[in-house]
Amino acid sequence: MQDSVVGARARWLGRVEYEPTWRAMQRYTELRGADAPDQLWCLEHPPVYTLGMAASAAHVLAAGDVPVLRIDRGGQVTYHGPGQLVVYPLVDLKRSRLGVRELVTALEDSLVALTAEFGIAAAARRDAPGVYVEGAKLASIGLRIRRGASYHGLALNVAMDLEPFARINPCGHAGLPVVDLAALGVALDTEAVARRLAPHLWRALRLPGEPQWVAVAEPGGPGG
Repeated sequence: MQDSVVGARARWLGRVEYEPTWRAMQRYTELRGADAPDQLWCLEHPPVYTLGMAASAAHVLAAGDVPVLRIDRGGQVTYHGPGQLVVYPLVDLKRSRLGVRELVTALEDSLVALTAEFGIAAAARRDAPGVYVEGAKLASIGLRIRRGASYHGLALNVAMDLEPFARINPCGHAGLPVVDLAALGVALDTEAVARRLAPHLWRALRLPGEPQWVAVAEPGGPGG
């Protein structure tokens, strides 16, 4: 069957290197046509710090052996590593009738709805995109919009080593505490959390139907 606008997909890609995945998102966004399916890429990355386009390198306090990449999203510095769920929504915003602020809100609301399933009271902050539990950051959001479509996305701390966050000012905020779902009593791995989060994202992003999980394939152009 050919892909179409009703063929929105969700993919679990496992643990994949940051830079090739970032370049694949760029290619998909650059090459996608009006009928290209929207996608959610759900995955983990090996340890890496990423700096947004206007981020200050001074917020990286002691990278050590963790690579640092400057990339093309908004926002400051964050950390990605094993045990963190990263979701990249590749969404045609015009088709979904979403503005940039609405997109950020959709991602935040989806995370708040997910945590509520576990009995956790999380909330967004207007002054600092992301989701917080009692002042500690549980999830980060950083996006890029190009050709009317989104890429980059959200990073939800599931069950990870949080020490690398102590070597940066997370999202540009010195001393910002960070927490993960495991510390809040949730005993699920990243793939299981991705599958619980996807329906919330699907509704909030106004994607058609229900999440359709497809087999892992190398992310690439609109047919990939």
